[in-house]
Amino acid sequence: MSDILTHTDAGVMTITFNRLDKKNSITSAMYAAMADAVAQAAADASVRVVLFQGHESIFSAGNDIGDFLNQPPTTQESPVFRFLRGIATFDKPLLAAVAGPAVGIGTTMLFHCDLVYAGDNAAFSMPFVNLGLCPEAASSLLAPRMFGYHRAAEALLMGEPFFAEAAQEVGLVNRVVPPTEVNSYAQAQARKLAAKPLTSLIATKRLMKGSSQQEVLQKMDEEGQSFGRMLREPAAKEAFGAFMEKRKPDFSKV
Repeated sequence: MSDILTHTDAGVMTITFNRLDKKNSITSAMYAAMADAVAQAAADASVRVVLFQGHESIFSAGNDIGDFLNQPPTTQESPVFRFLRGIATFDKPLLAAVAGPAVGIGTTMLFHCDLVYAGDNAAFSMPFVNLGLCPEAASSLLAPRMFGYHRAAEALLMGEPFFAEAAQEVGLVNRVVPPTEVNSYAQAQARKLAAKPLTSLIATKRLMKGSSQQEVLQKMDEEGQSFGRMLREPAAKEAFGAFMEKRKPDFSKV
């Protein structure tokens, strides 16, 4: 069975992380599948809303480290960058239902969603610094705008998890519900949106986003260049080596 499931019904395309045995960690092939699905949804007039969801116990553990090290993103046409550009420029409503851990891109992708619903077991984290890396998905721009600088600095510099109520307080999450209900609740909200006039949804989203889209894309490019460079540097090599060897990293010499 595919690690990414897509299903369209009543104008809603649902994209489901389906790699539970690996904590829904994301491979290059999964990014490619999601990028293709988002592009299809953008081009298909019968799709009015896209909803991302995981399992009631976990949304996504972020990148699959082994796959990531074997196939690091080296160009702007890498699947991860195609996916990020796709959600950043998607002109229809984009929703997410998040339960359990949402690590790395599992959190940063949410900055590009219009509505986010969380289970009360949701745990969000952006541990890029702890991996010797820097933020991605324009989160270095969007987190300070949404959270305020000091809360964003805590999330991005410390890299520690923050939970559903805190995410709702800073505006990342619209509503917190029991984890067993989050997917069905988000699906019901998505169907409400899909019943509305698509032209009005697109125009309203475009007006709210204003001129920020180009700024977001530029920040993604800037982050991507730094990310690629840092991936080859000693801190990241130590962090990933420690992860694979199941030990605590030692950054005292980097």
